[in-house]
Amino acid sequence: MGTTQLLSVPFALYAENSGNSIPTTPNLETVLAENNSANNQQIKDLQDPTDAHDAVTKAYVDTEVLNSVSNTYTQAEVDALISSLQEQIDALQPTSVTDIDGNSYDYLTYGDQVWTVENAEMVTFRDGTPIPQVTDPTAWSNLSTGAWCYYDNDPTKGKLYNWYVVAGIHDTDPNTPNKEFAPEGWHVPTDAEWTTLENYLIANGYNYDGTITGNKIAKSMASTTGWNSSTNAGASGNNQSLNNSSGFNAFPEGFRNSDGSFYSEGNDAIFWSSSGGSADSAWDRGLDDYNSNLNRYYSNKQGGFSVRFVRD
Repeated sequence: MGTTQLLSVPFALYAENSGNSIPTTPNLETVLAENNSANNQQIKDLQDPTDAHDAVTKAYVDTEVLNSVSNTYTQAEVDALISSLQEQIDALQPTSVTDIDGNSYDYLTYGDQVWTVENAEMVTFRDGTPIPQVTDPTAWSNLSTGAWCYYDNDPTKGKLYNWYVVAGIHDTDPNTPNKEFAPEGWHVPTDAEWTTLENYLIANGYNYDGTITGNKIAKSMASTTGWNSSTNAGASGNNQSLNNSSGFNAFPEGFRNSDGSFYSEGNDAIFWSSSGGSADSAWDRGLDDYNSNLNRYYSNKQGGFSVRFVRD
């Protein structure tokens, strides 16, 4: 059932002049208080007519008042009023989500999706199970369970996660149920959900050149600082002050290779999807400093990338 079926015209009309409050709609008795007659026929008991004449008169007034209101406002005007009310309601809703460790993430709506616009920072799974920090490159390259690290093992940098964290794999026993990584009510986006975001941004004018065809959305998703400089049109590193029109705010944290080495800070912002394509590899998305598109990669699950969340 659509919103327009739930919200009556009189409610919308009254709400238009009521600010942010949503008071009770005046009933017919209130509407007629200043003039309690119709066609010169006095209504003796408006709520529950006591004789046939009054019942007919009340039915006439009900019809006339409702028809008058309905004929005064067009459907477009009613839809606009409903939209305005929804915006006021949305403005009162929370705009961030908090994880198990107390980290708070802002989020934005893109079409039918809601995405966090900050990178994951937790060091535990949803149930409080710790995710180990692994700094040694050899140990990292041998992992088949979840782990995280700072870029270059520097606590001032962002956290990177292997794909096993995304999958909730926390031990080597295949019979152990996997954990949940994202906060309650959220999940790591699938490859298909990344595609949905990409298509939404393209279709809604976020290509750097204003077109609505082709994947040229890098600048709209990239942060306004941190990128290595580029002269390529539409690249994340070109005129960075014009970046981030979508608010996605992808920062070039760089990544950790499957061999445990660190690479590409200032060049790349790479994000896991939850879609594992094979035993060893999974799908991910990334921006770089010199191209104008959102890239789709197929990477070793031991790689260390950033993570975002989508609301369930």
